[in-house]
Amino acid sequence: MAWDAQAPDWAEQPPTAPRRPAWLRACLGGIEDPLGALSRARLQLFLWMPVALSAGVGLYFSRLTEPGFADYSLAVLFGLLSAALALRAPVPMRFPAALVMLAALGFLLAGLRAQSVAAPVLSFRYYGPVTGRVVMIDRAASDRIRVTLDTVRLDRVSPARTPARVRVTLHGAVPATLEPGAQVMMSAHLSPPPPPAAPDAYDFRRSAWFDQLGAVGYTRSPLLRAAPPDPGDWALAAHRTRMGLSQAIQERISGQPGAIAAALMTGDRSGLSEATREAMRRSNLAHLIAISGLHMGMLSGFVFALVRYGLALAGRPALIWPTKKLAALAALIAASAYLWLAGPAVSTQRAWIMVSVMLGAVLVDRRALSLRTVALAASLLLIWKPESLTEPGFQMSFAATTALIVALGPWTRAARRLPRPLRPVLMLVATSLIAGAATAPIVAAQFHRLSEYGVLANLLAVPAMGLLVMPMGVLAAILAPLGLAGPALWAMGLGTGWILRVATWVSGFEGSVISIVQPGPAVVPLLALGVIGMILTRGAGRSLSGLAILAATLLWSRAPADRPALLIAPEAQQIGLMTGHGRVLAKPGAGFISGRWLEADGDAASLEEAAARPAFTGPDAARLTQFRAAPLILLTGKSAPASLADLCTPGALVVIAARLPEPPKDCELWDINRLRETGAVAIDSLGRITSTAQTKGRRLWTAP
Repeated sequence: MAWDAQAPDWAEQPPTAPRRPAWLRACLGGIEDPLGALSRARLQLFLWMPVALSAGVGLYFSRLTEPGFADYSLAVLFGLLSAALALRAPVPMRFPAALVMLAALGFLLAGLRAQSVAAPVLSFRYYGPVTGRVVMIDRAASDRIRVTLDTVRLDRVSPARTPARVRVTLHGAVPATLEPGAQVMMSAHLSPPPPPAAPDAYDFRRSAWFDQLGAVGYTRSPLLRAAPPDPGDWALAAHRTRMGLSQAIQERISGQPGAIAAALMTGDRSGLSEATREAMRRSNLAHLIAISGLHMGMLSGFVFALVRYGLALAGRPALIWPTKKLAALAALIAASAYLWLAGPAVSTQRAWIMVSVMLGAVLVDRRALSLRTVALAASLLLIWKPESLTEPGFQMSFAATTALIVALGPWTRAARRLPRPLRPVLMLVATSLIAGAATAPIVAAQFHRLSEYGVLANLLAVPAMGLLVMPMGVLAAILAPLGLAGPALWAMGLGTGWILRVATWVSGFEGSVISIVQPGPAVVPLLALGVIGMILTRGAGRSLSGLAILAATLLWSRAPADRPALLIAPEAQQIGLMTGHGRVLAKPGAGFISGRWLEADGDAASLEEAAARPAFTGPDAARLTQFRAAPLILLTGKSAPASLADLCTPGALVVIAARLPEPPKDCELWDINRLRETGAVAIDSLGRITSTAQTKGRRLWTAP
């Protein structure tokens, strides 16, 4: 028969290589065909767009010198060549070429943004008359009201050297007539934005530069109103409306619950006491008082549901009308009005962009919640304000949103097997755990502490936000023109009061806050790149991403051993010596700087506790100890120069809070003149010196 003459099937097949185990394919998939993997990666270029832009922005901010014409020319050349390759090169080369092009674009956008906001920065200490227009009213960490002024005039300072904006903390009485747009005058102490507390610490000068804040200070004299707000000043119309609504809310909801309600609905946090803010921070509920994606999402979600279900009541026409798109449009209008009212805070703008992109996806019949919408929102924000990359709020918002979207698919499949009544509760638990886990490394790295019971606090407080506070706030806004907002505000006050009680209760738990050592500068970028790679890649790419996460973890684990043995404050007002008991402060003073040192060490001790640790001896004006088997001395006060002659011995290290025209050569001396050039100083156990000037470089915002 015919089939007898045919060779068996196995005889016609060439021998094949043994199939790799599944675990090996999962770890090394794509390595046997890297060009094919790069070709396939082009399909995900849109998702990699914010990553590449971030690389360019990060390169700009990580430089120690300000880019010049040659640097920008090189970036343009790289960008153009990469764009040409992305369009014309062989297919496998197009994906990496596009990433290089986007990175070059991010570098150029960051430089353009930094140059476009350039404004004078005060280069000396000033005391005298200050006049200007109030553009912002908020509250400092000292619990005192502070004002930000523009159109500033300083006595005997030319307009070319006068800062565009100054911020002044009011130590005296706050006038009842203080309002945005008013012209005010006072006598104030002003100084340039302060340098970092340590070489590896947060640089406030950079954020001040992008806010055009050229001086900060305080006044103990009364603040006088020189002129009322200009009725035609539309630039501050939203701010005046905000402060007026905030005052109205706090009149109807008394105490700190009213201040929380005002912060949630208007963005005005000037009524929040430091005790309330600290309780919210310790309980991991601080995100509830900073208008962010949570608030914008809840408000737009409530408006979307209200309009959509309201239109459904229309009956037959509702079957014809595009009710979903009409509801999305109404929610977008509500979110835009909320943005206008809440002000120009970066967190609010970021939240609006994210919500607008998602609602826009609904309008064009696309999925509202997807990695593409997150990538688009992040890219738009990086193009508009590249400095957002360095802000914790940006990092936390997109980390939480991305984690929730990635977990949405598994949760949807798991929820089908759960009892229907339990699904909302379990979903709340799951979202709190997922968002908390995604943001925990960022919180720990940026703020050096974690709330141990933050999940519990959020489980108790967030439902009140979503079910009571935000819906009642929207209803109050709708009913206010009719004079019927009272019941809604009363119900809203119940919700904010509950949130405050939860925050106070949880923050009072023993061990409610875990102190974390500050990681090195490479840890957060490595973690971010590793996590993004785990989400977007497969095979060998995912293995490399896992190695990046492992490297970041190992670097962070070494952070306690890498903490400086000795820290010197930028104005010689404090020194901190690391011992077996923790960092010992020479004295309890210099509260802000000392607090930042202890936080970075992962040390929960108070300033008094750190200063009481054994090490230093002597009076407050002359504190003495030993460092590297040699005397270490801090001299402060008017008698410091007179005491120097006896204490400046060979081998001694002397820090003196004075300017010395002719410093002695017998000892290693750090006076104010030397520290003005170097900034804060860190010295390790081997005597190696690192200064702020070395770590922060010479940038637009670091120039004196």
